[in-house]
Amino acid sequence: MNGQRRRRIVENYLVIWVDENINMQDEDYQHSLVQLRSIVNQVHICTTAEECMTWLNENKGETSFVISSGSLGQYLVPDIHGMPKLDTIYIFCRKTQRDNEWARNWTKVKGVYKSIQSICKALQVAVKQCNQNNTV
Repeated sequence: MNGQRRRRIVENYLVIWVDENINMQDEDYQHSLVQLRSIVNQVHICTTAEECMTWLNENKGETSFVISSGSLGQYLVPDIHGMPKLDTIYIFCRKTQRDNEWARNWTKVKGVYKSIQSICKALQVAVKQCNQNNTV
C-alpha cells in the first residue's frame, strides 16, 4: 500500500473524547492528546454527552471511536451505541469494577481502562482492524 493511500485511510478516523472533567491546561491531558493523535489525526474533546452526540450525528465519513468517562458513559452509551459510523467505545475510569458491570452489556464497549496508554494500545488494534476491513 503506498504512503498516500495509507495516509488517507488514517485520516478517515475520528476519536471523540468526552469527559466533563477534562482540563486542557493540564500537562497529563496534553500528553494524552499527543499519544492519541499519534494513532488518529482527528481527536475532538467534548465535556458533555450532548456535544459528543452532535459530533457523531454530524460525522458523515469518518469511522468514529469514543473515549468516555465512566460517569458520562453510563448515560451516553445507550444513546450512541446504534450509530453506524461508531466503531468502538472505550471507558476511561479509575473505578473499573463499577463500570465493568454496566459496560459488558454493550458490544461496542471494548473495555474499561485505567490508563490512556492502555486505550492507545486498544485503539491501535481497532484502527488496524478497520484498515484491514477497508482494504479487503
